[in-house]
Amino acid sequence: MDVDLILKVAGVGMIITVVCQIMAKAGKEEQSTMVSLAGTVLILILIAERVGDLIITLRRVFGL
Repeated sequence: MDVDLILKVAGVGMIITVVCQIMAKAGKEEQSTMVSLAGTVLILILIAERVGDLIITLRRVFGL
């Protein structure tokens, strides 16, 4: 697994956490929820290709 991918996910997570906390303190809980959801979708997009590669490798190993 690439360390680069791990660092990207960690960086996005930290940025989203800080932005959500700032927005929650400002009284914008709904926007904070949307930012959190957008961050989750972004991380899922980042790892979707790796999950696809994993499935292909498992199929090849088990001959499915």
